[in-house]
Amino acid sequence: MNRLIDKILDLKKKRNAIFLVHNYQPPEIQNIADILGDSLDLSRKAKESSAKTIVFCGVHFMAETASILCPDKEVLLPELAAGCPMADMVTGKKLRDLKKKHPGVPVVCYINTTAEVKAESDICCTSANAVKIVNSIDADKIIFVPDKNLGHYVSTKTKKDIILWDGYCPVHVAISARHVLDAKKKHPNAEVLAHPECTPDVVDLADKILSTTGICAYAKESKNKEFIIGTELGIIYRLKKENPDKSFYPASESAVCQNMKKITLEKILWALEDMKFKVTVEENISKKAIGCIDKMLKLSI
Repeated sequence: MNRLIDKILDLKKKRNAIFLVHNYQPPEIQNIADILGDSLDLSRKAKESSAKTIVFCGVHFMAETASILCPDKEVLLPELAAGCPMADMVTGKKLRDLKKKHPGVPVVCYINTTAEVKAESDICCTSANAVKIVNSIDADKIIFVPDKNLGHYVSTKTKKDIILWDGYCPVHVAISARHVLDAKKKHPNAEVLAHPECTPDVVDLADKILSTTGICAYAKESKNKEFIIGTELGIIYRLKKENPDKSFYPASESAVCQNMKKITLEKILWALEDMKFKVTVEENISKKAIGCIDKMLKLSI
């Protein structure tokens, strides 16, 4: 393992590369991260980095976003089949059809969307800033795609009329209210920290609703010593590493994103060796999508 990592780090230096790693990645991938975070963190760092090569350890829409923001950089996704089922639940055509039914209504797209969908949207958001983004728009009605659960959560924090797309994250909907209640029985002193992609009944049981980076920050700052975590299991490794004196329990052991686990150290090495698995976005789509993303980044400073 150490020899493999040494090879990766040598090539990383040779290629002038940066490793952007999502919180749901396996432990061995998290351990070599330059930046470990959620979609908003990684989007910012992709744009700010002076590296010539971005190795994105996440899923496809994240690498697409980095490519849009950094047209002068090589963006590598070590496993091109690492997709996002929720992102695939809406397409550019389907969104255009919905916009025709609601002419003039602004579209907020979750960052978990393809570049084509971002190109059809007015502004992007992440789970960390969705409420702020929606409330910043000067309109009474908003189209929100594709996550109906995040959209529902936002609707409880705004007076705006939210038109929801019928999309969802299969991993987060696998966490049920029964899972949370059972975990609370086993760990009565634990705070429940849940991601807003969870279903409304799970959100209602949570003490805090936070993005993955928000969960990490809150766990570090809280005086509590026990937490039930309502999101993908990969984050628990980071939580335990950063807070060795605290205990973290998954709300559900079934909350595993197999797409996030497709990237391996070997695949990172192969990508750097041959500079392959490049993610690019067609120029006409990129030009439309970048405005949507930039608006979000400016409001998230």
